[in-house]
Amino acid sequence: MASPAHSYSINTEAWQATAIADFHPKDMYTTSGALDDDAPGQAGIVSSTHVRGGRIHSPRTGERGPKDTSPNRAALKEGDLAVVLVRRAGHAAIVPAEYAGWTASRSIGIIRSDPHVVRWLQIWLQTPAAKARIDEDVTAHVEPTVSLDTLRRMRFPLPPPDVIATYHRTFGRLEKLINIYGETARDAMELADAIHDDWSSIAAWEKPLREVAKARTGTGSARSLAPRSNELGVDAITPTDLLDLTVPHVERFRLSSPADAPEVWPPGTFMLSTRPDGAHIAVTQHPATPTRGVLAVRPVEEADVWWLLHELRSRSSDIAQAAQGRNAREISARAVSSLSVTWPDSTTRAHFHTIADPLHSVARQLVSKIATLHDLKGALLRDISAKADVVLDREPELNEEYLQPPEIPQPRESTNGHTSGWSPQNP
Repeated sequence: MASPAHSYSINTEAWQATAIADFHPKDMYTTSGALDDDAPGQAGIVSSTHVRGGRIHSPRTGERGPKDTSPNRAALKEGDLAVVLVRRAGHAAIVPAEYAGWTASRSIGIIRSDPHVVRWLQIWLQTPAAKARIDEDVTAHVEPTVSLDTLRRMRFPLPPPDVIATYHRTFGRLEKLINIYGETARDAMELADAIHDDWSSIAAWEKPLREVAKARTGTGSARSLAPRSNELGVDAITPTDLLDLTVPHVERFRLSSPADAPEVWPPGTFMLSTRPDGAHIAVTQHPATPTRGVLAVRPVEEADVWWLLHELRSRSSDIAQAAQGRNAREISARAVSSLSVTWPDSTTRAHFHTIADPLHSVARQLVSKIATLHDLKGALLRDISAKADVVLDREPELNEEYLQPPEIPQPRESTNGHTSGWSPQNP
């Protein structure tokens, strides 16, 4: 009798080694977007900046783009896979109904095929094996870029539809929990923001930041830092680590500095970076040191930590305006320290702390749960990579004459390849 571990494992005997280029044209359609990322802001455009975390996040969802009935090869259809080709190459999202008809920018590749294949490709592109393959072919003339042709030629393992469905359900549930926890954490922070905004509107006192906090600009490059490990060291914070944070709490950072690194700040320090859209702030949970482009800010009195944090969040645009350099990335301690902040009496600040502290506690707990789910997801992706090694090693090379195109299930509503939403004949 097989052991429980063996009975649970997925057999790869029926998996095929293939590539997008091997599919028959009626079963697979690929193209790239047609508009520049910096096209005039209008509804109906999906660019690489909108594809994050396996989903499309456009700030203009629900708006309609220009009514244009002319053929458009870059028009997205529900069920397409939108793949980022520039900067975060390989990140991908399945197009939901609300983005059907939107136009992809040049930084997006479009893959249209049977739903099972699209779902699998979204999972596959997240694996260490796929990421390593993409990294091999990334070019960086201006920004890291991968070609659509590289994706077409990349070999990958294709499981049977029932196995893909199992993986899809598993990853779907993980991502659903991650999204639920993330939204709840954001709600907690937005509630604290709202309370702060209400109280600060009636507070009459303002002070320069330098009177209530100390700030210092980080130094050094991320290139000399090691990946985070369980060994002794302190968190090293880069501007990239602070981008796209939905809450000001991070379970762990990517990089570390030696434990005896200069300018190590204690837990509870704000790490701040700027971009044209505003300031990005995180509160450290462990000793940390900022790199170039990151500003460390810490209140003089620890009891003022939550008031000061939400005051800085409320002045995000003011902080960004004080930054210099290309894309407002250079922020100085002197410039930020001269900014005025609303500073009510100590009793009001203490009262706010008692209200905000439980909300931050909830957010930290949820961020920790999200990190655990990401660890589980990472383990599953590494397992798929290991299975891929077995499948790809046993199959003949793509250029051998006897390799047949993979068999895939036909779409539910048609057997001739003309179903709207996936057929190249009806792009």
